[in-house]
Amino acid sequence: MRRPRHLSAEEKALWDRVAERTTPMDPKRKRDEPTISQPAKPKPKKAPVDRFEMGGSGSPRRSDDLLPPINDRLSSAPVNMDHKSFGKMKRGKLKPEARIDLHGMTMAEAHPELMAFILGSQSLGRRLVLVITGKGKDRDDGGPIPTRHGVLRHQVPQWLALPPLSQAILQVTPAHMRHGGHGAYYVYLRKRR
Repeated sequence: MRRPRHLSAEEKALWDRVAERTTPMDPKRKRDEPTISQPAKPKPKKAPVDRFEMGGSGSPRRSDDLLPPINDRLSSAPVNMDHKSFGKMKRGKLKPEARIDLHGMTMAEAHPELMAFILGSQSLGRRLVLVITGKGKDRDDGGPIPTRHGVLRHQVPQWLALPPLSQAILQVTPAHMRHGGHGAYYVYLRKRR
């Protein structure tokens, strides 16, 4: 529903002059008085934009990433496994029973390899496996759309959180430096039933 528009003082004066010169269609009908609006509040001024010069040095690139870093998201996830084992795993004291190296693969190649590895490891009764993604190359060419640093490093935790892999996994956490650091993940598997 449209809100009624209120007339300014100038518009009301103009309306009154027009209304004086007209004859009402129904003389018994009461004439509607236009309402006078209050002057509009001034809009807040926007911060000035820096002047652009061709060939000038621009401000350093800022991150337009809305998500927190992947390691922060995994570290803040609730612990679903035994706390003592989780602490040993994070300190690199538990040795992975198997590992898969995905770096150098495309996403189309890495996803089926990861699925087969995780589900196969669970069926063999393994509990702790290592998934190596690599840290990724800095491929940002300065274009208008930022590109993510380490595509597989960001994609693998998402794949692990989706079915059918999520039913096989108890915990995912970044690996200790001795097992690859930020370029690898520990995946703690559920016992097979």
